[in-house]
Amino acid sequence: VQLVESGGGLVQPGGSLRLSCAASGFTFSNYDMSWYRQAPGKERELVARITPFGGSIYYVDSVKGRYTISRDNAKKIVYLQMNRLKPEDTAVYYCTAPTLGSWGQGTQVTVSS
Repeated sequence: VQLVESGGGLVQPGGSLRLSCAASGFTFSNYDMSWYRQAPGKERELVARITPFGGSIYYVDSVKGRYTISRDNAKKIVYLQMNRLKPEDTAVYYCTAPTLGSWGQGTQVTVSS
């Protein structure tokens, strides 16, 4: 199982980023996929989760209305579109297939002016 995140970077408050997570080594369309984040000095938290065909989606309250999780099962990629970013969104963002217990290496998102 391999998960490779990309798309992080430095963005000003109010800006947008789209994270991608490319998956391999398992039948992607069979599994829920999630994005987590970990800010310095804080525990890793679940940000969003999507079921195999997108029929059910969860967001943590702090990102509702700003973030959108989606997936392309043909390409084996899960996305996280992040809009109206805030400084408190600064964290390392991780992709995971929760029931497989596998994690990517993370991608840094920094929101700062």
